[in-house]
Amino acid sequence: MTMPPGNLLTGLPSARETERFIDILRRPGCRIEQIVSHGQVTPVDQPYCQAHDEWVLVLAGAARVEVAGRETALWPGDHLFIPAGASHRVTYTDTGRPTVWLAIHIGETAPDHQG
Repeated sequence: MTMPPGNLLTGLPSARETERFIDILRRPGCRIEQIVSHGQVTPVDQPYCQAHDEWVLVLAGAARVEVAGRETALWPGDHLFIPAGASHRVTYTDTGRPTVWLAIHIGETAPDHQG
């Protein structure tokens, strides 16, 4: 089965009220998703800790992500690997325009949409 071509930067859903997670492709052990953020951050007392690896790429906007206590600023084209078991949280996403991410979940056994 072939998939039609798509564009991750057009036809964006509004993320002003809530962050949006859209699966692009799902295969056993791998999920690729588009995330659209607009000012959302992870609460300090609710960091993510996943049982699988995740690689994220910022396509538009800006973000900061803290992984195991170290914060990294991300601009369009910047990417970050988050290893399984690493406590992490989003500390900033652009409020003036959407931040568009491409996230690849590696070794995921069940979808959890939790960063």
